[in-house]
Amino acid sequence: MNTVLLIEDNEMNRDMLSRRLIRKGYKIITAEDGRQGIELAAQELPDLILMDMSLPVLDGWEATRLLKASQFTRHIPVIALTAHA
Repeated sequence: MNTVLLIEDNEMNRDMLSRRLIRKGYKIITAEDGRQGIELAAQELPDLILMDMSLPVLDGWEATRLLKASQFTRHIPVIALTAHA
């Protein structure tokens, strides 16, 4: 089973995306801020990260930079999510 780390601070978005991905057979791990997301990525080593770019504590831009700088998480694809078109 593929694991997706969803880093999203908006509860409604997190719930909607989680439910859709679970129905498609994915295992979902969630984080509500960038710092928590980085910690979970290092612990769980998900197959994919869906990253909101407007996060509290550590924004998605900086969290992605830190993930890509780490030898342990740099191989994990990160897809940016944003409501800002």
